[in-house]
Amino acid sequence: MLFAALLAAASFPVPAQAAPASAPNRYFTGADLFNLEVATDPQISPDGRTIAYVRKSNDIMTDKARQTIWLVDVATGQQRPLVAGAGTYFTPRWSPDGARLAYVGTDGGAPQLFVRWMASGDSARITGLPDSPDSIAWSPDGRRIAYGMFIPDDGAHLGMAPAKPEGAKWADPLQVIDAVTYRFDGAGYFKPGYTQVFWVPADGGAPTQLTFGATNAGGPVAWTADSRAVLFSADLSKDWERTINESEIYRVSLDGGAPVALTSRRGPDAAPAVSPDGRQIAYVGFDYDGRASQQAQLSVMNADGSNRRVLTANFDRNVTNPVWAADGRSIYVQYDERGSNRVARVGLDGSVRDVATGLTASGLDRPYSGGEFSVSRGGAVAVTAGDQLHPSDVGIASGGSVRRLTHLNEQLSANVMGQPQKLNVVSTYDQRPIDAWMIMPPDFDPAKTYPLILEIHGGPQAAYGPAFSTDHQLYAADGYIVLYTNPRGSTSYGQAFTDLIEKDYPGHDYDDLMSAVDAAIATGHVDQNNLFVTGGSGGGVLTAWIVGKTNRFRAAASQKPVIELASFALTTDFAAAFTPGWRKERPWEDPQGYWKYSPLSLVGNIKTPTLVVVGSDDYRTPVSQAEQLYMALQLRNIPTALVKVPGVGHGAIASRPSQAAAKASAILAWFDRYRAKTVASSVPLGQGTSAVTAR
Repeated sequence: MLFAALLAAASFPVPAQAAPASAPNRYFTGADLFNLEVATDPQISPDGRTIAYVRKSNDIMTDKARQTIWLVDVATGQQRPLVAGAGTYFTPRWSPDGARLAYVGTDGGAPQLFVRWMASGDSARITGLPDSPDSIAWSPDGRRIAYGMFIPDDGAHLGMAPAKPEGAKWADPLQVIDAVTYRFDGAGYFKPGYTQVFWVPADGGAPTQLTFGATNAGGPVAWTADSRAVLFSADLSKDWERTINESEIYRVSLDGGAPVALTSRRGPDAAPAVSPDGRQIAYVGFDYDGRASQQAQLSVMNADGSNRRVLTANFDRNVTNPVWAADGRSIYVQYDERGSNRVARVGLDGSVRDVATGLTASGLDRPYSGGEFSVSRGGAVAVTAGDQLHPSDVGIASGGSVRRLTHLNEQLSANVMGQPQKLNVVSTYDQRPIDAWMIMPPDFDPAKTYPLILEIHGGPQAAYGPAFSTDHQLYAADGYIVLYTNPRGSTSYGQAFTDLIEKDYPGHDYDDLMSAVDAAIATGHVDQNNLFVTGGSGGGVLTAWIVGKTNRFRAAASQKPVIELASFALTTDFAAAFTPGWRKERPWEDPQGYWKYSPLSLVGNIKTPTLVVVGSDDYRTPVSQAEQLYMALQLRNIPTALVKVPGVGHGAIASRPSQAAAKASAILAWFDRYRAKTVASSVPLGQGTSAVTAR
């Protein structure tokens, strides 16, 4: 049977536009990536009348995103740039009275903290810092701003080189590393030093350092109601490098002295938020039990750390970003429901009531769930919201619905976009329902069949949702139906669903994905002889795993995969947390267990032409993992190629528009090479081809 009518852009209607003098390309192309803009970090003023937000746009001459700060009038939707000159500007934060706006900006040097007086329009730089301030927070009296900042030190030394003659040009000195975590994706190899907490007068002056020592004490930070102390989350224990998933809420006084721990359980406690009367502190965290992924719960305690209690123990979702309501009787939080973020009010009795739905994140290449929000004194909620046809805009929530205030990508209305369909999937493994969506090719004709790309999310404890994706639109524009799903292990469906892959990944998520492919074929729109598969990170793992278990796909593209678990466990940037989170034993304690879950164990079965893609500076799933798969396929004479994206890591592989477009184009070129001619009429309904399963 055919599905219901294709979803239109119902939530964000697009105004009619005059036809251009000459017809442009009607489909979404890689060049369109340079024209996309996205709204992030919406900060509503205390009176609820104005929203400051960060607007990200791409500069075609530098091939980079620029960040500027804009203001939106909530009543009229009119907007204007606030700080949009040369440089980049971000993290706008209103003063408690709404008369000033703090932000971080740079015009070539180190990012600095600025304050703008809104009535006069005057701005002043109030810091001269060697590194970027982050997690900035106003004191309730408006006199100070707290922030975190990295402070370098000399690091470890072993021996010394001989004295260098004046004017000599010698090699760089030795790099001595003694840290457990010594590099991180996106940051590279760490410079020696630690993040500490500071405060600075809001009208400028010398900063005051509040925390010290050989541990990190970063943000987010919060102030006590009397503006005399700062709260932050950290692990200040001596063994902090090895006690993973551990942090406490600390209070440190402006008068000096050591930080005082307010929490004490085994597990992370973070994101402190002080009630308006100063008598209670809300925070999020969980009791760590060794699982790879656990849902954070909302807790409250008295200001001195006593009377701790969990408010969302009976709410089976991960909650984040607590913000007190002005009356002190409830707390706003963010959570993810079936791949779509929401804002809810949690009462002190544990009741949960949604106030905003449909939040979306600022990423563009793939439709990961996410979003951001802020709350005014009167309870107005500003959010980032979009859909499968629109990247995130700024919206305001009212009565549970969201009214869009910005229209950043109206040029997309000139394109014929791939339209979304919801797909009902039931896993053949245990009859469990699995969320899935399809993006149909532009000018989709239900009388025809189309090749299909199964695109798999990473994490694997993450979630896709009904959000915009440049990869999916580019694939659809090339004539493919794009299928994406949330197989078992995905977040936003409760802890039990996430736990289905606990210490068993890759596992029966394979069955979920094959069930989704069969459900897509059963619609009658898919050419069952033209199936392709790709995915990144955890999706790259599953891509390699799939082609090791079945030959039903004509070609594959495994992006930034993990191929051999033992070597990955000792080279990834989160190696210290790999055990016991992912495996109970270290690699040398259970080599067979590690091999069992390594896609390399199945490489002898692979017959599918497989492209391998990775960022050259990937420290999450290191380049050596991708190279192992590439070389194994080369040695077996299986068609393969290795695509390395220069100068980017795991999370930033699609951060520059030209590289994002080129990466998608390379994958499509690989698939097109093996794509058979599509049948031009509908095929009979059914389960499609059965999988050829390898031993």
